[in-house]
Amino acid sequence: MKIICIGRNYAEHAQELGNEVPESPVIFMKPDTAVLKKGSDFYIPEFSDDVHYELEVVLKISKGGKYIQEENADKYYDEIGLGIDFTARDLQSKLKEKGLPWELAKGFDGSAVLSEFYKKENFNMKNLNFSLRKNKEEVQNGNTSMMIFSPEKIIAFVSQYFTLRVGDLIFTGTPKGVGKVSENDMLQAFLEDEKVFDLRIQ
Repeated sequence: MKIICIGRNYAEHAQELGNEVPESPVIFMKPDTAVLKKGSDFYIPEFSDDVHYELEVVLKISKGGKYIQEENADKYYDEIGLGIDFTARDLQSKLKEKGLPWELAKGFDGSAVLSEFYKKENFNMKNLNFSLRKNKEEVQNGNTSMMIFSPEKIIAFVSQYFTLRVGDLIFTGTPKGVGKVSENDMLQAFLEDEKVFDLRIQ
């Protein structure tokens, strides 16, 4: 199972971090060991003092493929969920300054939080609302209509480079509002109006 992540897929998020809006999808990966076990708390790693939450819509690949055409790409996933791409922002900044890959800041153990997955057919993927609350206060609010690259464009692009297999996950990018987590914070993620997970920070 691969975890493929898309960076800077919401213009306002790219701008809040001082990044250029990309002309093609920005790709990075997380190992399968990044998935936080369901029901577990998230523990801030000892190597970072600035871990940020990034709430994202996650696609679950249901059909293997390579060189998938954009017009057929919606046939390659049938379930969606929400996930948090935890990022050690201080470490990421140091790596970026040196022109090095981000994986240490993005792929550490527990850095990929996942909700349950839900049938895509029950949602309007072109107008899907999702949000994150920290300590009961809304901090992120996104809609898939604001994506620079749609799920279909992402799947078509990624499949030029990586063969997609059943069970692969694609994190589709985060909207503006990312921020730091601290010990004892509580995060709640909502898909439309339904709460899909609670997470305590330790």
